[in-house]
Amino acid sequence: MIPVVCGVDTSTQSCKVEFFALEDGRRIAGASAAHPPVAPPRSEQNPQAWWDAFVGAFRSALAQAGPVSVRAISVAGQCHGMVPLDASGAVIRDAKLWNDTTTDAELRALVERIGPEQLIAATGSLPTAAFTLSKVAWFAAHEPENFARLATILLPHDYLTYRLTGAFATDRSEASGTGYFDPSANRYLIDHLALVDDTRDWAAMLPEVLAPDGVAGTTTAVAMTELGLSEPVLVSAGGGDQHASALGLGIAEGDAVFAFGTSGVVFSTTPEPVRDPRGFVNGVANLTGGFLPLVCTLNGAKVIDTFARLMGTDHDELSALALQAGQEGPVLAAFLDGERTPNRPLATGLLADLTTETTREQLARAAYEGVVFGLVAGLAHFERCGVRTDGEVIAIGGAARSAATRQILADALGKPVHLVDAPEAVARGAAVQAAAVLGGTPIMELAERWKPERRVAAEPGLVSSDRFARYAEVAAVDSLDRSRA
Repeated sequence: MIPVVCGVDTSTQSCKVEFFALEDGRRIAGASAAHPPVAPPRSEQNPQAWWDAFVGAFRSALAQAGPVSVRAISVAGQCHGMVPLDASGAVIRDAKLWNDTTTDAELRALVERIGPEQLIAATGSLPTAAFTLSKVAWFAAHEPENFARLATILLPHDYLTYRLTGAFATDRSEASGTGYFDPSANRYLIDHLALVDDTRDWAAMLPEVLAPDGVAGTTTAVAMTELGLSEPVLVSAGGGDQHASALGLGIAEGDAVFAFGTSGVVFSTTPEPVRDPRGFVNGVANLTGGFLPLVCTLNGAKVIDTFARLMGTDHDELSALALQAGQEGPVLAAFLDGERTPNRPLATGLLADLTTETTREQLARAAYEGVVFGLVAGLAHFERCGVRTDGEVIAIGGAARSAATRQILADALGKPVHLVDAPEAVARGAAVQAAAVLGGTPIMELAERWKPERRVAAEPGLVSSDRFARYAEVAAVDSLDRSRA
């Protein structure tokens, strides 16, 4: 039997399970299962659906893998969401997700009380409505009877770890996206939660924050039965999705990763904490003991999905149209579901410069630009904060499979764009962590050993970077404000 480790990506849209050979990191098998669809501003899911999807995907991958021995599991997933449990460990209500913007009023009140500068200094980030702190405050204000039952707060990936082991555990990458954790000092900021309710013992309600190679526990008998396992399996700390992705890609300081999924994210890695006094860059922790400065936008691949639907085409044709558009035409401020960066949760999209001469090709290009340019603006904030961006540019995520996405990114940055031989980078990074908890090899050494191949997928030169300047004007991203439209 082949010894394998299991990496899990429990995302907004689905659960992906991948098995990798412990000896050399080669992929053995993989499967996925869908999660219930969500649509902001109210974005909620039943955590039981995550477990059901995980079990289904795990069993499918196990059957596909043949004779293997699963030695360790690591769960990475969507960040920020709040899973409220009662004293018996049962879920009280559906989890509010990262892209639920109904908690903005509570967030703004807390930011005003704590102070934006103090929040950035303490947590590394200026929280938006995505952060867990806002969900907790919303819960207290809007559902007091349910809030009174609250005994434990978990993040989405923590919930699967809990169902696997019975332990309440998390890691510093996920904890640093809550708004009540200091990733530099590795400690909870209980005083932030006390502003929501100063009568609760918050310290007793939060999961233990494990080290990057920490072990949450072993699989319970119930979990083993559901998953079809014959022997107990170690379960590691897990982590946030982009944080695991960075590990799976084996990125180095100076590299910039553009992730085009449900959300849009640009991130890098640094050994030291990053503090953005303007609050655009989130200075969260990574999975190796360092830090993962990132900028996240709310509007990712769904923007492209929307324009494909409106134009009555599929993604392949939409991409081909965009590449034929030339230099002229409208630009899109793609704030279709509100926006997180810049922090405009009530905003809507704006298509500017329409004329009677506008073509289908130009509309298609505007859709891709709206997604890509939002993240290019994020990279400018990295540079303003002193984060190195002199390395390689890597594109990942579903929308990165589009030639238009890659070409527009290369044109905007004036640099080649690379793809990697790792279609499920999050699950791959989780598997690296799972292998590390078995001991013997440091996590960074494993990440380098399992690093996937990169290839240049787009060179700059098709369209002038001047189009980004017009986008910045229309979207008002050059003003560096934190206003809420």
